[in-house]
Amino acid sequence: MGIGTSNFIIRWINFLTMLLAIAVIIFGVWMSTHHDSCRRSLTLPVLGLGAVIFLVSIIGFLGALKRNSILLWIYLIMLCIILVAILVFTVLAFIITNNGSGHSVPGLRYKEYQLQDYSSWFLKQLNNTKNWNRLKNCLVKTEDCNNLPKKYKTIKQYKSAKLTAIEAGCCRPPSQCGYPAVNASYYDLSFHPISSDKDCKLYKNSRATKCYNCDSCKAGVAQYMKTEWRVVAIFNVILFVVLSMIYFVGCCARRSAARSQSKA
Repeated sequence: MGIGTSNFIIRWINFLTMLLAIAVIIFGVWMSTHHDSCRRSLTLPVLGLGAVIFLVSIIGFLGALKRNSILLWIYLIMLCIILVAILVFTVLAFIITNNGSGHSVPGLRYKEYQLQDYSSWFLKQLNNTKNWNRLKNCLVKTEDCNNLPKKYKTIKQYKSAKLTAIEAGCCRPPSQCGYPAVNASYYDLSFHPISSDKDCKLYKNSRATKCYNCDSCKAGVAQYMKTEWRVVAIFNVILFVVLSMIYFVGCCARRSAARSQSKA
């Protein structure tokens, strides 16, 4: 591989990594605008990853432009560290999100979720009083539950609706409680619950209470987090494959450039 060819490849590699970095940053910005401030837990890590890749690509570009082997070594080492970090995070993400799924309820289109179905990591995070109080305050502020009557005008519409995991877990009592729904945000609590589930006693019709203290709400949040983590994990798999190809070609190009420099 000639000097011109090696420089051409290295420059194009860094151009591609810069494009990847911009794509990652755009993905992070999309997450920050698509979700409210309380539920975008992975926004900062994704934006940070994009910024790091962008920085590494600049180092590689300057190394190719100036034919500086030190900068190219720094570039490849940093890219290798990024690949290892992506791999570790992705494997952990798939392990953590492997457990947990919804339970179908007869007569309802949506599923209900149980906290004990999820991984011990989710249980530890959601059962931490400080963490849950912060998340609970966020859930109250988003008013997802209070907006249900606007989305579903009648009981028939509400019962046939496909609620999200958070709406199903935090905005209503579990179906096993047996409370009749008056509308999408109000239940007749004068009925004695037919289940001993503690969530039945914790649910209140108050806008600030609902089922935010229930395990079913924590399970709904766990399902939401699981879905969000899975999206990022799949994105990371694609990113890992692309960066691995770039790293391999970059190693070949660096060796070619080093040989051409030694001849010069």
